[in-house]
Amino acid sequence: MEVGCDRTDVRVVPSEVLETMQCMDRALLDQPLSQRLSLAEIGRRVGLHEATVGYWVKKHGLEAVNREKCAARGGMAREELVVLVDAGMSIAQIEEAVGRSKATVRHWLREFGLKTRRAEQRRESMERGKRLGGIVFRECTHHGLTEFKRRSEGGHRCLRCRSEAVTRRRRKVKRALVEEAGGACTVCGYDRCVAALEFHHLEPANKQFALSQRAARSLKSSRAEAEKCMLLCANCHSEVEAGMLELKADNVAADVEL
Repeated sequence: MEVGCDRTDVRVVPSEVLETMQCMDRALLDQPLSQRLSLAEIGRRVGLHEATVGYWVKKHGLEAVNREKCAARGGMAREELVVLVDAGMSIAQIEEAVGRSKATVRHWLREFGLKTRRAEQRRESMERGKRLGGIVFRECTHHGLTEFKRRSEGGHRCLRCRSEAVTRRRRKVKRALVEEAGGACTVCGYDRCVAALEFHHLEPANKQFALSQRAARSLKSSRAEAEKCMLLCANCHSEVEAGMLELKADNVAADVEL
């Protein structure tokens, strides 16, 4: 079958490959290689697979870009890796230090039975997690190496991230309830700090739960409970609880004579 090339070299290529392989002239390859384009990029531009481009580059005696970088470089010395691992380097840091890929570093670490400090910490955390109900140590993008807990739906979540998310939601719910209740203490008008405002139940018998409790409540249920309350600042609330202030039916407070 004619493929438009020197037939003396076609013998080493399987016939089924020759049926689909397109010939590439040397001139077609010289320019993109001089521009330091990769085989993949050349293939994309001419509509051929990078393996096909690589075949014709080799056939014409040309060299691909980064050929030396991608060429096989042999194994790594155990002594060299031991020094880097003992220094506490991660795989990424070892990669940068020795100029090899992460895959190569991982391969030789496994080959020599070595573990980076982070890998050892992860192994220990997995064992600890089995004892403590799914708690493991992992790297969080916000908090660094910290505790993660397994989710019921699968995967793990940083416990500190979860705690902060719960705190943000509680503050958001309280801010909404305070605004709906007038945004200020009913007795003295204090409104500078939302955290200093509290909800006092007017009828203790109707109280289902305290809005100050650290429990997961929906906004709907919290709003229903807040409707049974009067918004007070911490000082006025303390005086009401101590019997120094009396709340009237019309939500007006009066001093109690002692």
